Amino acid sequence: MSAAPAYERVYAVVRRVPRGRVATYGQVARLAGLVNGARQAGYALHALRPHTAVPWHRVLNAAGRITLGDVAGAVTQRLLLEREGVRFDAAGRVDLARYLWKARAAR
Repeated sequence: MSAAPAYERVYAVVRRVPRGRVATYGQVARLAGLVNGARQAGYALHALRPHTAVPWHRVLNAAGRITLGDVAGAVTQRLLLEREGVRFDAAGRVDLARYLWKARAAR
């Protein structure tokens, strides 16, 4: 069974996250219709090609942290978010109460 339809649903959700906001992997999975699919949402984003138009950098873990194991990728993600006005605390977390995207139902 191909993961492509599920991945495309993840990408469609992530494309809706506005500049200056973040979403969590779990939130993206729920909106994409993936039951307990936070990890699958992460796999989908990891599968993206470089220079994609999907704003992958706007997705964080449930604690508001960057979870990329790749140091260069984590630095890139943080820089992209900071350029959009998202701020990190001294522990490297984003305040989800302030920056979490409040998703509206898809039209």
